[in-house]
Amino acid sequence: MSPTMASSLCVFAAMSGAAAGRPGSGAAVPGRLATSQQGAKGKRAAAHPLAASAVTETPAPAPAIAPAPPGRPAVVDAPRRRGGRGAGGHAAWKSVRQERWEGALEVEGELPLWLDGTYLRNGPGLWNLGDYGFRHLFDGYATLVRVSFRSGRAVGAHRQIESDAYKAARAHGKVCYREFSEVPKPDGFLSAVGQLASLFSGSSLTDNCNTGVVRLGDGRVLCLTETIKGSIVVDPDTLDTLGKFEFTDKLGGLVHSAHPIVTDTEFWTLIPDLIRPGYSVVRMDAGTNERRLVGRVDCRGGPAPGWVHSFPVTEHYVVVPEMPLRYCAKNLLRAEPTPLYKFEWHLESGSYMHVMCKASGRVVASVEVPPYVTFHFINAYEETDEDGRVTAIVADCCEHNADTSILDKLRLQNLRSSAGQDVLPDARVGRFRIPLDGSPFGELESALDPDEHGRGMDMCSINPAHVGKRYRYAYACGARRPCNFPNTLTKVDLVEKTAKNWYEEGAVPSEPFFVPRPGAVEEDDGVAISMVSARDGSAYALVLDAKTFQEVARAKFPYAMPYGLHCCWVPRNSNA
Repeated sequence: MSPTMASSLCVFAAMSGAAAGRPGSGAAVPGRLATSQQGAKGKRAAAHPLAASAVTETPAPAPAIAPAPPGRPAVVDAPRRRGGRGAGGHAAWKSVRQERWEGALEVEGELPLWLDGTYLRNGPGLWNLGDYGFRHLFDGYATLVRVSFRSGRAVGAHRQIESDAYKAARAHGKVCYREFSEVPKPDGFLSAVGQLASLFSGSSLTDNCNTGVVRLGDGRVLCLTETIKGSIVVDPDTLDTLGKFEFTDKLGGLVHSAHPIVTDTEFWTLIPDLIRPGYSVVRMDAGTNERRLVGRVDCRGGPAPGWVHSFPVTEHYVVVPEMPLRYCAKNLLRAEPTPLYKFEWHLESGSYMHVMCKASGRVVASVEVPPYVTFHFINAYEETDEDGRVTAIVADCCEHNADTSILDKLRLQNLRSSAGQDVLPDARVGRFRIPLDGSPFGELESALDPDEHGRGMDMCSINPAHVGKRYRYAYACGARRPCNFPNTLTKVDLVEKTAKNWYEEGAVPSEPFFVPRPGAVEEDDGVAISMVSARDGSAYALVLDAKTFQEVARAKFPYAMPYGLHCCWVPRNSNA
């Protein structure tokens, strides 16, 4: 076995299961609340179906559980140790009740007529099989949600993604692949030995792509997780699962960053290496399935690479983070998870930021920085001197005050039982400054007062035209205290160092995704869209004016919708 493949197997072992968006971290302390910026609702209008060629309306689902196909166990509403769907609690933490649905949505307010395309949101939406309930938010089988906007109307849909892990679980009524915290239960000694062998071959590791969804430059839409085999192509119109995205190169690897950088022309990602701790930086041209190795970054700490759920780029550089929350293969072998699951915290190993030149693959900076924990980078850009020479890289992230406790806070039992308590760990917009003059140290500070967004900060988006460039605005989930999970939407102004916040009592909003108005010049000219699980058990797609951060419309689903993670936008003409 080659060293590259061996390292890939170990990395995958350390990182099995989908890792998803994680809200803030740190010890909660008293502080002022985020400011509510909820706008008044407009008139109510019943939306009609889009053109028949695009969608077909179906009746709203009855509250009864949809029957399972022959030979499959039904999804039932039954509590169990470690969770399950649960008989009570917020709808955000309950499994979706049917495998698929589609129909016109009631629109309250006025949708912009220019909003013409499809909003997709991916995330874990099924946390139980029969009476077997999963432990953790990130264990759930992927549920893809679609809202198609056209002529001021909206049609919604959802569907379970047909991963091998999901299909096997439905067929056998049990977990058959290794998820974030769930592992298959062996039937005996020989079965346990076989599971160990399949672990190190990678065959038992999940393809449950419940984390991200991206539109490639050639129009294909991928649902993703941190396992490479969990890259699955879907049809954005029908939500059909079309098959695995198969890389045609020989780079190997079993895990990569769950959040690649995707533009109209290219795809960048990082592949961690556990045998020789480091990261391969790879690039893929739009329209191909072939990755190309650009260069390698060697870790400065150990015993394993830091977790790289996401990373940023600039126009000329790739920024590779190395934080003390590091992959840990031995934790995967445990029958019961540790509080850090597939990772270990190695504060003594140091925290670093590396910068690689896109053109040459050469590492041009490697600096030590204060300890940090981040799952989601927001953006990065280059600082230049008066002669136009790049002197430093600025990289912003949702930083959790170097506190890893958020991972265990996201157990489903905690989310369902701690409502009303102020137990959400603190988070901020962390701003790194990485000098390119050979200095050994970089800087990390708060980009604005965290109280501006309630000391909650995660699940972020920006205007896509500003990826890798100077920017002013970011859209994310914040907090209004007390809370046990991010419960506001926030627009951060990184120039004025202020934030505008949307809040609705008892609501659990997901990532606000920015969609620019066609022909817009100003950075915040557009809308931010978020799927919201409401306190009363309803669900709706919320549309905010990105400039004022006031509500302009909501498109209501006729049934409850669980919390989800990341989003993308598919313009209408891209699917014509």
